[in-house]
Amino acid sequence: MFELIKKLMLTPSVSGREDKIREVITKEVSPYVDDITVDNLGNLIVRKRGEGKRVMLCAHMDEIGFFVTFITSDGYIKVSPVGGINSLSSAYTEVVSERGVCGVLVPESAKDLPKVEEMYIDIGAKTKKQAESKVELGDFFVARPNVKKLMNQRYIGRPFDDRIACAVLIEALKKVKGSKNDLYFVFSTQEEVGGRGAKAAAYNIAPDIGLAVDVTMTGDKPGSKPMAVKLGGGCTIKIKDSSVISNPQLVKEMKKIAEDKKIKYQSEMLVAGGTDAAPIQIAGKGAKVSAISIPSAYIHSNCEMIDMGDVKEAVRLAVALCEEL
Repeated sequence: MFELIKKLMLTPSVSGREDKIREVITKEVSPYVDDITVDNLGNLIVRKRGEGKRVMLCAHMDEIGFFVTFITSDGYIKVSPVGGINSLSSAYTEVVSERGVCGVLVPESAKDLPKVEEMYIDIGAKTKKQAESKVELGDFFVARPNVKKLMNQRYIGRPFDDRIACAVLIEALKKVKGSKNDLYFVFSTQEEVGGRGAKAAAYNIAPDIGLAVDVTMTGDKPGSKPMAVKLGGGCTIKIKDSSVISNPQLVKEMKKIAEDKKIKYQSEMLVAGGTDAAPIQIAGKGAKVSAISIPSAYIHSNCEMIDMGDVKEAVRLAVALCEEL
């Protein structure tokens, strides 16, 4: 599974520019599905047909990053944020553009927490003309994608949010057998800027059940906020976050299935943050929703951390829910 994860992680695609990652995922899932469509918002929707309930599983393809807004006379690149940027971790880090141009993101002043708008990208250009030969307004940059193995099944890199969930859905899609349900695996766009893709996809699919698959915070690291989720404790079943209250009956069913299958899971109460579960819940006639989450430390930094054991449990739970709900 690591080779799949690496392939997904190393394909930069910010919100609204998901074309390249969509191509990668399409090649991975094509042999295992009945239908593949791409809607007007760029969502990749793959279907395994069935006569039962419409079940939509959704992981977002996009990632946070930066759009080029201005090029100075000295050749420096001004940018605006795409999604929730952690300014502290972003300062003085290597970034790369969609064209492969490398640079460093630098604060304009010595502020402890500068805004992204108070930073610039230095690509080594000496003049505006030199910079414009490599970069155009509207180009995107991201922190250099990477993934590395640590001790104890732990991995660091970016963007685990949410490429690790895309990997989970791809692996689950390959393993699902004999489900009576009508299954829709959605790889959504623009989650980091408001769950826009998932809302449109859910409106068209009209699922009975919607399951977002995403990362979630942990409470087991120094300085982390109190939270009953830890790395290595298993995947999580979402009860609530700041954008959604999961359907209690669905949560109960998910827990029972996990327990029956001896799948290691944790209950998730996330006090801040949200997922595609929220737009799925309220699109069209509405749906029963919850989420499967992969615990991740240091979310939205350049070194997000996951435990591969949690990832494997998330795959097992996704498969079991497809077959048992």
